[in-house]
Amino acid sequence: MTTIHPRSLGIAALLLATSAWGGMFLVSKGVLDHVDPVWLTLIRYSFSVVLFITLIAPRGMAPWRKLRAHVLPLAVRGVAGYGVFSVMLLTGLAHSVPSHGAIIMATTPMTTQLLRWALDGVRPARATLLTSLLALAGVVIVSGALSSHADLGEASTAWGDAVAFAGTLGWVWYTRGAAQFADRLDVIEYSALTVIASWPLLAIGAALATVLGAADIPSGDGLLLSWHGLVYVGLVSSAIAVLAFNYGVRSLGTITGTAFLNFIPVSALLMSVALGKLPSGNELLGMVMVVSALLIHTVSSRTQAKAPVREIQPGRHQKTGVCTASS
Repeated sequence: MTTIHPRSLGIAALLLATSAWGGMFLVSKGVLDHVDPVWLTLIRYSFSVVLFITLIAPRGMAPWRKLRAHVLPLAVRGVAGYGVFSVMLLTGLAHSVPSHGAIIMATTPMTTQLLRWALDGVRPARATLLTSLLALAGVVIVSGALSSHADLGEASTAWGDAVAFAGTLGWVWYTRGAAQFADRLDVIEYSALTVIASWPLLAIGAALATVLGAADIPSGDGLLLSWHGLVYVGLVSSAIAVLAFNYGVRSLGTITGTAFLNFIPVSALLMSVALGKLPSGNELLGMVMVVSALLIHTVSSRTQAKAPVREIQPGRHQKTGVCTASS
């Protein structure tokens, strides 16, 4: 019997995750015709709650004790990563096109580094700063904000793209929490418990938004017309893809996992082409800029990770073998 190599499984998992996320933008765009962003967010994570409860149920009471011990910080992280991120991304998507959302999502590795600089004082390498500028320029070009001849068929999506980009900060902050809980929660527990802890707050938020007139409860006909899209977004892209990506990262490493994020805008663009929507010149140029920036960022990170440790030679007042330091 042939044994599948763990590396092959990791690659397959990362391709599954990034393809599912690329498809999410196409599917969500259609669902937004019937369900607004706030309620779509609540519905998608209602599906995820059910799946994650099923995954942690065999572990007994241990995960639930961890949930009680850390319910508030887990809920706050979940609201940022699932609520703020999803609502703003979907709101932006409603005023943009799927390929733009996928390109914006691919910029999150660079945004993460910049946020670490702002919050932790960890200054990124020069290559990271340059690639971040290249990626941001690519997003601006994709949006059509610099186009001086926009017509009804080529209207600027700058506002929607800006909202979606701002929403990615919520996801970046959520992923930062994974490192803070690394010594207490494994990947499945962090993913599951943040969804479970934040779901009541997402439900309260949807209810308040509806009362205040900022959201509309979806109609029965709307749910019936979009049920297949809701299932895909709720189970495939919001739960299965997350678990597949986390498995791939654990199998191949963070740097390799980050590199696969390049495939999100590529897959979304290919799916759009398959559905008959050809990309504009701005979209192609911007996508190339973003993907190139992420590739350069990944190669630079890999080079830094493999940099040899430099040993400090003993000086006049040092004894041999006493002190070493990293470069």
